[in-house]
Amino acid sequence: MLSFFKDYKIFAIVFGIISIIIVSIIYNTLNVYRPLPIYQPAMVSTELVDSTIQHQKKYHKIADFALINQDGKTITQNNYKDKIYVADFFFTTCQTICPIMTNHMVEIQKEILNDDEVMLLSHSVTPEIDTVAQLKRYAIEKGVIDRKWNLVTGNKKDIYKLARKSYLAVKDNGDGGPFDMIHTENFMLIDKIRQIRGFYDGTNSEEIERLLNDIAILKEEYKN
Repeated sequence: MLSFFKDYKIFAIVFGIISIIIVSIIYNTLNVYRPLPIYQPAMVSTELVDSTIQHQKKYHKIADFALINQDGKTITQNNYKDKIYVADFFFTTCQTICPIMTNHMVEIQKEILNDDEVMLLSHSVTPEIDTVAQLKRYAIEKGVIDRKWNLVTGNKKDIYKLARKSYLAVKDNGDGGPFDMIHTENFMLIDKIRQIRGFYDGTNSEEIERLLNDIAILKEEYKN
């Protein structure tokens, strides 16, 4: 009888050690850091990619730009140097998806308000209507904080080229001419070296939560 209990004790100890090892392996597997993908044109639906870059598999980055914000200041890629940022395309007179998108951007702004690593960038797709004065009125109405969030206007062709060839945000083709109109719900997460790290439906609250989680994941990348 004593021998039985002695053998059982040894078995219990060995079983306990093995269990601890297995639990540790599972825990570490579930909690391992997984970096976000770096999106290249070849990875994205062809509906969203200009035909001239559809087969590009590496080195894709947001192109240089120079646009004017709600305060009349010229905003370039240098304003976002070493920053993570969320980008979208909107227009101030939109009555459909844009108000929802803007409200979600306001939520994101609240979450990143004291985070110096993260900013926002919204491009007007009707720059002929969205003058600096119009953007400023809209910014005040929506509670835009200038140091965190730029609403930008500028040359329509330049903005539309950014949407189609840099941010891969638009499902239709066009030339940025007078009859060309972009209307997209996409938010894009951009890293500190201007690479696309995520796409999100800016009208969907669950997608905004995913975006905020992905910002936290991306920030971890710069700690390693």
